[in-house]
Amino acid sequence: MTQATADIAPAKTVDAAAELTHLKPDQMPTILQVSQKLRNFVDLVGRFGSWFAMPLILVTAFDLAIRKTGWIQIWLVENVSPYFGSTLLQELEWHAHTVLFCLVLGFGYIWNTHVRVDLVRENLAFRKKAWIEFIGLNIFLIPFTLVVTYFALVYAYDSWAINREAGCAWYECGEVSASLVGLSHRWVIKLTLAFGLIVVLIAGIAVWLEMAVALFGPKHWRFPLSTVEWPEEAGSTIEGKERIALDEAADELERRAMERKRREAEAMASD
Repeated sequence: MTQATADIAPAKTVDAAAELTHLKPDQMPTILQVSQKLRNFVDLVGRFGSWFAMPLILVTAFDLAIRKTGWIQIWLVENVSPYFGSTLLQELEWHAHTVLFCLVLGFGYIWNTHVRVDLVRENLAFRKKAWIEFIGLNIFLIPFTLVVTYFALVYAYDSWAINREAGCAWYECGEVSASLVGLSHRWVIKLTLAFGLIVVLIAGIAVWLEMAVALFGPKHWRFPLSTVEWPEEAGSTIEGKERIALDEAADELERRAMERKRREAEAMASD
């Protein structure tokens, strides 16, 4: 590269960056608005599902604590509720874990925090990454999720239909735990599995719409992407989170200390 070419190249880069159009929410075409709404739904379900980590931890810790004492658990079962039995508590742990896992599957995908083994993809150009994502959605994620969702719905329906007599209401009867002292309504947790897979399918459709616009839409459009980075943003995020440049980031402790001193000075001045 000659000196003249080197002098011109940065200017071209600046001009190309200046020509980019960062779409605002009200400027996005319908396809991207639909994608964003689907993404918002998946995000909402994932954030709701993440709260099941709390009952999972609390029930597990409580079950462990009373099981080690023995007599406390027996007293609670006999005098308070049979739900304090170890079998019921363990099944509650399994169900809480199932809900947590199923509802955050799609959330992990749209935020690009799911497991990837990127031996090749990370070293490719933007359009090649987008093509890999687009083809993967068409061949693998969406078709596979459709098939598994179908069988999950059949699985839940069969659980609901077991032991269903003529006089049973729709929310009664159905499959129960194999344990005589286990939980009933086993079909509910199986239906949660199917719902979680539907959420994954919705997440895949949302990303598919993003990739379609990124690959086939105007090249100067810029809008939020879920699983890849725009060329000018490459390396700015990791696992869906923004990278922090430690050399450029402000010292948070120093900032808080200065803020505290400022408030103290204002308080002394007001006195």
